[in-house]
Amino acid sequence: MHFFSDNATPICPQVMAAIAGADHADHGYDGDAWSARLDGAFSDLFETPVKAQWIATGTAANSIALACLCPPYGGVICHEEAHIVVDECGAPGFYTHGASLMALPGVGAKLLPDVVEARLKAIRPDVHQVPARAISITNATEYGMVYTPDEVAALGEIAKAHGLGFHMDGARFANAVAHLGCAPADVTWRAGIDILSFGCVKNGGMVGEALLFFGPEREARAAEAARWRKRAGHLFSKGRYLAAQILAMIEDGLWLDNARAANGAAQALAQAAAGRLMHPVEANELFVWLTPAEAATLRAQGFDFYDWGEGAARLVTNWSQDAQSVAPLAAAIRALGHHDA
Repeated sequence: MHFFSDNATPICPQVMAAIAGADHADHGYDGDAWSARLDGAFSDLFETPVKAQWIATGTAANSIALACLCPPYGGVICHEEAHIVVDECGAPGFYTHGASLMALPGVGAKLLPDVVEARLKAIRPDVHQVPARAISITNATEYGMVYTPDEVAALGEIAKAHGLGFHMDGARFANAVAHLGCAPADVTWRAGIDILSFGCVKNGGMVGEALLFFGPEREARAAEAARWRKRAGHLFSKGRYLAAQILAMIEDGLWLDNARAANGAAQALAQAAAGRLMHPVEANELFVWLTPAEAATLRAQGFDFYDWGEGAARLVTNWSQDAQSVAPLAAAIRALGHHDA
């Protein structure tokens, strides 16, 4: 049983069917009927006018978003363990032509408003220092923690007060919303988010994410992003196959159904791993204390996962699992006995 990553999962059947349904002649690039429906579908989902684009990968989505918000001489405030800092091979700097990432600490990979304010206060208003131009947060975070609408809004107020763009990396946005039970709007544009990278692949898609633009600058930013997408080599010539997947995800609630399944499986494992959890389990990732011997015991039983530093591991559940399907791993974890901190 694989718990490496939600990237390792199969494509969910509805998405595969949508790809097959788009398999006939239409216009190229994003001139097809499916791509033309994205704005309206996301506007309905988020209860506000949205400009939406399909993007090949999450890294490209995040980096293009930041390129639309931050000039080369500017800085992006983010968490020191954010994906854009540690897992994207410098792509944000590449796409922005040199913008700096202003990485800050925070428990559970969350940015705290007072820490952000302190960092902003320390920047002198002269040409010798990098000015902050954007804030980027991840929801759910790299440690499976979820920002609430109030927590996003607190950072959104800071962004507004300082004239900063506000981006959300939503690779696991569906898992965050499923946990919160709120409207997608409540944790995005109503809380000050300007651009959202809306994840699909980790939630059962094959390839392709969505980049969503909110607010009065959405048209201009989307037009700029379209240029970045082409220049970066991410304008698929048959984009309808990406658009069809995204529409299959959002038009009938599949995105939330899949996320709820993954979250439910994670909660089943969390109950079994009580006393071993490094962070609260709020989405579909678990970080647990395991000695090397305990990890070897689980792997010998056929369970695959990543080590996460000394004496710890990461377990990731996915859309195709539920409490019953992960019960063997839950039982194996319980059989390890009590963890000595």
